Amino acid sequence: MLRRSLLAALPLLPLPALAHPPRQPDSAEAQSIVEEIKVFRDKLAKAVTTKDFATLRALYADAYTHTHGSGKLDNKDARLVSAMAGEPMIENAPALELSFRVFAGPTVIVSGKSPILNVKEQKTYDFRWVCVYVTGKDGWLLAVSQATRLPT
Repeated sequence: MLRRSLLAALPLLPLPALAHPPRQPDSAEAQSIVEEIKVFRDKLAKAVTTKDFATLRALYADAYTHTHGSGKLDNKDARLVSAMAGEPMIENAPALELSFRVFAGPTVIVSGKSPILNVKEQKTYDFRWVCVYVTGKDGWLLAVSQATRLPT
């Protein structure tokens, strides 16, 4: 009797062996995704610059984190507060040496270098940064970012 009830429950159990893993995009798909991310980054930069809270809230993943060059960790809410305060951010800083890497999912990792103003010192420093973009139910989301100040 117990064996029969266990067998009956088997179709309800997840069967990861039967699931299809996400497929790595081919070159053409990857290039199309990179173009989407460029548009997304522009939208995010504009929202930071104009302090468009509603748009920003929708563009950051709920579990978003940013690691500052100092090691300080911000969550989504703290990042939104920084944007609304007009603090210098990698999201809308001029970006150099951009590199886009597209993975299955799709997930995109973008790295670059930007000059960022240190407000306390009133001095600009170069930062090397990385951002991870993931797909959400309504489109792209910024999931994580990290910035490291480069030696002068």
